Amino acid sequence: MSPKNTEAYIAADVKNVWHHLTLHQGRAPMIAVEGKGLRIKDINGREYLDATSGGVWCVNVGYGREEIADAACAQMKKMAYYAASGGNLPAIDFSEKLLGHMPGLSRVYISSSGSEANEKAYKMVRLRAHNSGNGEKRKILFRYRDYHGTTIGALSSTGQPERKECFGPFVPGFVEIPHACCYRCAFGKSYPGCNLECARAIEGIIQNEGPDTVGGIIFEPVTAGGGVIPPVKEYYTIAAGICKKYDVVFIMDEVVCGMGRTGVMFAYQHYGVVPDIVTMAKGVASAYMPISCTVTRETIFDSLQDAGDRLAYFRDISTFGGCAAAAAAALENIRIIERENLLKNVTAMGEHLLAGLRENLAHPNVGDVRGKGLLAGIEFVQDKKSKTPLPEEKVMAICGEAAARGVLFGRTNRSFPGFNNVVNIAPAYVATRADVDIMLATLRQSIASVLG
Repeated sequence: MSPKNTEAYIAADVKNVWHHLTLHQGRAPMIAVEGKGLRIKDINGREYLDATSGGVWCVNVGYGREEIADAACAQMKKMAYYAASGGNLPAIDFSEKLLGHMPGLSRVYISSSGSEANEKAYKMVRLRAHNSGNGEKRKILFRYRDYHGTTIGALSSTGQPERKECFGPFVPGFVEIPHACCYRCAFGKSYPGCNLECARAIEGIIQNEGPDTVGGIIFEPVTAGGGVIPPVKEYYTIAAGICKKYDVVFIMDEVVCGMGRTGVMFAYQHYGVVPDIVTMAKGVASAYMPISCTVTRETIFDSLQDAGDRLAYFRDISTFGGCAAAAAAALENIRIIERENLLKNVTAMGEHLLAGLRENLAHPNVGDVRGKGLLAGIEFVQDKKSKTPLPEEKVMAICGEAAARGVLFGRTNRSFPGFNNVVNIAPAYVATRADVDIMLATLRQSIASVLG
């Protein structure tokens, strides 16, 4: 370890570091110092099995990948950076490789975070409206429970009230649509005996807002932090048809799901649709380097070129979009996923994980289990009949008990008043059956310890 001892590092953390998503209480959180595969070690030498891929679902190919580190290092030694108004070889190679997994899309705009990638998409929608001659067609619809980022623009399009509390006023022009959670259907229906009201409601909202004012719609293909909610198979087919009918740009936020999390390279590919814009970030380089992408159809690209107005092209820049080392890391990340056939493992281990989680449905406080691939959620309730959510403190206690037993799970965190009741499991793609069995056993033990 470097010059400070353990106690000095902990004291310096408490004194100097402002941690994300946490209330500073005069004590340091877990301080991670080493990782390999799914396992990390903290500053005190304690080892954990990480079932969260780095806490926020991004270290997708696991810790300790020397191939990615070497690719980034070699590029930094050769040429670390030049602004993305110019080009660099890793960005060219990465974009070509990425688009090979995205039939129907043709342009890659590189930036550095998921929030930024979504902001680019929103600006594209608004410039497209301007260039079309109808500058009013700039509203963007977003779905309740979906999360799209932490900047004011991205937060304006986020359907999680507690995350937005105190940070307004928000950007005008964002309109909420209903969620797609069958367990808590907003229309009081049951699938498959419904008419997919959750999807068909989009058309009514467009008509109510005025079709000439709605320019785009954004979804998480599988709602992630908002409760791990995969819509039913017909949902996006209906949504895509509505978008085509009203000339609405169809945006998929694949920041969590993209690059293999659900068992295909992009989660929208489960649903047989091709969006107009796809955003991604977390898993693009498995968090070894910060990089995000806004990927578009050629028609979107063409609509944002100079149309006789000197300001009508996409006048946008991302400083760190020019980081050649990040593109080199992202390229190696895709190669690892391909070379090791990790999508096959995601599917197999995801099926094993969900089957094991469903065994908990016999517990009186487990209301629902849902997920796709290695993205799973378990919703806790006070009783099954009323579906009254279990208090957030109890869900926190379950995760705390699991951490004490050496496994790190995630949870819905101060996102919805009264509905922060989902534990999520999203391990790296290299998870083995033995790893998943440890997660399942630890979760069962932790539920029994906290809830009986």
